[in-house]
Amino acid sequence: MMIKPTRLKTGDKVAIVSLSWGGLGDEKLIHKYHIAKERLEKIFGLEVVTMPHALKGSDFVYNNPELRAKDLMDAFKDPSIKGIITAIGGDDSVRILPYIDYDVIHYNPKIFMGYSDTTVNHFVMNKAGVVSYYGPCIMKEFAEYGQMFDYTREAVERILFSDTKGYEVPSCDYWSDDHIEWDEKNINAQYKTQPETHHYEVLSGSGKITGQLLGGCLDVFPMIVGTDIWPKVGDWKGKILLLETSEEKPSPDYVTYYLRNLGAQGILNAINGIIVGKPQDEQFYEEYKTVYLSVLKEFNCENLPIIYNVNIGHAMPIGILPLGIEYEIDLDKKIIRFAESAVQE
Repeated sequence: MMIKPTRLKTGDKVAIVSLSWGGLGDEKLIHKYHIAKERLEKIFGLEVVTMPHALKGSDFVYNNPELRAKDLMDAFKDPSIKGIITAIGGDDSVRILPYIDYDVIHYNPKIFMGYSDTTVNHFVMNKAGVVSYYGPCIMKEFAEYGQMFDYTREAVERILFSDTKGYEVPSCDYWSDDHIEWDEKNINAQYKTQPETHHYEVLSGSGKITGQLLGGCLDVFPMIVGTDIWPKVGDWKGKILLLETSEEKPSPDYVTYYLRNLGAQGILNAINGIIVGKPQDEQFYEEYKTVYLSVLKEFNCENLPIIYNVNIGHAMPIGILPLGIEYEIDLDKKIIRFAESAVQE
């Protein structure tokens, strides 16, 4: 049984940590921190606590993985802090693993949220036995230029602040492949959006499936396979696997290799189904679908349920998918539902 953190309330303290790339503190990007801080305070009524090394800049953060981990551990130890949000992803969260105290996390459960390279930290949370939240980060979603997407804002308000048993994860009616350079002169720029034409797609399977959600950014998996945080095959049994791809937009060949690895480990034959995030900019949208179906056939699990094009991870906009809680997916009706609340009172 995974431990659920207590829901957020107005006035709660949330910590900002830089666990991978440290660009949040760089001179040219520090304005993103101020945008996010103001929104967390004014829109969500939270008090922001910036951990000591979160704004030290990309060079310092890169060179000090132990201090990154210390910020995380100290945030968990502080009873006044109720939530932790990562600055952004990157490519070396894996370097903080030697400095993690899993007991500290287990006995001080609190909301932890981020995505991309933060996948590493979500598997840390899983090993510690605590539910975590695959969702918005500081530099991107909370500091979006123009204004925060309503789809993301509503997900934060609904999932982190209230009981969500029975909550149905909506497919967003719009999406964006617009890219605005991170420069202070663009603070008021508005992202162009377009209507969603696909919504959720079922690639395989039918009926209803249930299971705890586990996973994250597929690109990150090769860095953690074989480490202490990577679950054994038996631990995947009955789970629903969350997979999404990064801004690197891995080629269909690479996605094939990653999925074959999961097949070779026995994971594809152990899980109950897969949730796949919308590819960023819909790059390789159709090609990825072909890859999934071909790899499932290779491992004799072609009927494994897959629901595709979910607003999570590197898509725009994104919502939140709690990891470690039970889900029910109705493939015939294309409904993703929380079978239990994502938080406790």
